[in-house]
Amino acid sequence: MRIVFMGTPAFAAACLSAVLETEHSVVGVYTKPDTPKNRGMKLLPSEVKTLALAHGLPVYQPMTFRDDAVYESLKALAPDLIVAVAYGKILPQRVLDIPPLGCVNIHGSVLPALRGSAPVQWAVLQDLPETGVTAMYMSAGMDEGDIIDVRTTPIEENETAGELMERLAPIGAALLKDTLTAISAGTASRRPQDPALATYAPMLTKELSPVDWSRPARAILAQIRGLNPWPAATAVLGGTEFKLWEARSWPASGPAAPGTLLELNKKGLAVACGDGAILLTRLQAPGGKPMPAADYFRGHPIKI
Repeated sequence: MRIVFMGTPAFAAACLSAVLETEHSVVGVYTKPDTPKNRGMKLLPSEVKTLALAHGLPVYQPMTFRDDAVYESLKALAPDLIVAVAYGKILPQRVLDIPPLGCVNIHGSVLPALRGSAPVQWAVLQDLPETGVTAMYMSAGMDEGDIIDVRTTPIEENETAGELMERLAPIGAALLKDTLTAISAGTASRRPQDPALATYAPMLTKELSPVDWSRPARAILAQIRGLNPWPAATAVLGGTEFKLWEARSWPASGPAAPGTLLELNKKGLAVACGDGAILLTRLQAPGGKPMPAADYFRGHPIKI
C-alpha cells in the first residue's frame, strides 16, 4: 500500500517507525510546523519530522488543509491509505475522501472513552484503573469513527501521564502494524462506537494546575501525575508557588484543615487534604530545577 503518514510527537514517531518496518511504502509524511522551544525559543522539528528526514522521506508541514494547493499536493501523492497519529490538526472531509482504503487513526484511549486531544493525560487525571489504544477509521466527527481494534493496559499506581505515554507508544505501534496487515488483506473489522458511552479529553491548560487542598487526597495525587510533564500541578507552600512533580499517599495522624503542612521528613513534605494527606516528594521552586522536596526544604526551612 502507498501510505501517507501524519503525526507529530514521540508517540506518533514510534508508530511511523513501525510502518517503516513493513512492506508498505510511505510516500509522504505530514507533521505540524516547527515550534519554538526552550529558553532560546529556537525552532525545533517534531519527533516525526526528525525520524522522517533520517529515512529520506518527503516531509510536508502545511498550516491548513483548507488551502487548495495543499489539498492538491496531498492528492497528487495518490495514497491508498492515510495514517494519522497525534497529528494535532483536523482533517476536512475532502482529505478523508482521498485514499480509496480510507484514513486510519491510532488514538490513545479505549474509545468511545476520552475522545479528544489529551486522552492519556485525562486517563490519569480521572484516576482510571486502565486505558489503552484504539485503531479506528476516521470520520468527520472528532474520534467518532468505526473501531478496528483495541489494546488495553492497566495504569500503574504512581504512573505519570508522561510515563504512561511512553509505555503506550510501543503498544500503539504494534497495533498499527497489525491494522495495516488486516487492511491490506481485506480482513479489518469495523465496529461502530456507542455515542452514549462517549467521554471527552479536552486540551490541557494551565488553569488545571492549581491544587485545591479541599479535594480528596487520591484526586490530588491523580492531578499531580496527570499534569506531569505539562503543565504541572502547582501549589503555594510557605508563600512560594511550586510545581509539584511527584507525591505519594500519606497516613494522616488526625484531622487537619486542608492545606495544613503536617510534617517534613527525609522523604518529603506532608500536606493535609480534604480526606487525609499526601506526601510531596519532588517539586520545583521558581527559577530552580526539579528536586527532592526534602533536599529543597533542608536548605529553605518552612514552618510546619
